[in-house]
Amino acid sequence: MNEPIDPDTGPPPPARHGPWRGQGPVVGAVAVGGALGATARYGASLLWPTPSGAFPWTILLVNAVGCAIIGVFLVLISDVWAAHRLVRPFFGTGVLGGFTTFSTYAVDFTRLVRDDRIGIAFGYLAGTLVVAMAAVWAAVAATRRVLGAYGGGSGGRAAR
Repeated sequence: MNEPIDPDTGPPPPARHGPWRGQGPVVGAVAVGGALGATARYGASLLWPTPSGAFPWTILLVNAVGCAIIGVFLVLISDVWAAHRLVRPFFGTGVLGGFTTFSTYAVDFTRLVRDDRIGIAFGYLAGTLVVAMAAVWAAVAATRRVLGAYGGGSGGRAAR
């Protein structure tokens, strides 16, 4: 279907349907959030460095805390209030994605294997997954329980 050309204004502008149309703010929110989250993780590793060959408690704790915060955050934006469209990309993907880390987890595992700490390496590999999933589950359950106790549970979403 061709639109008729208005003699006073000329042809309509071409449609913009590229994959990045309207995504600039989202990409910016993820980038800024990611920088903040990664900086916080780096700060934690400076405060509590892991000696070579030792169990990487700091990164395990960072991932557990980050996963627990993700659980709380998901309940809040799913059950309690309707967040602005940039909150999830900024905080969920950016801040928490930058704070939690699969890459450092993999590097720590590799270092432990290289240092012949095979049992610790595989304990860390499996333990991190279990701890991270348990943290998300426990945070979701606790947040829903607390919100339910205060009448802010499911169905209490605010309008945008």
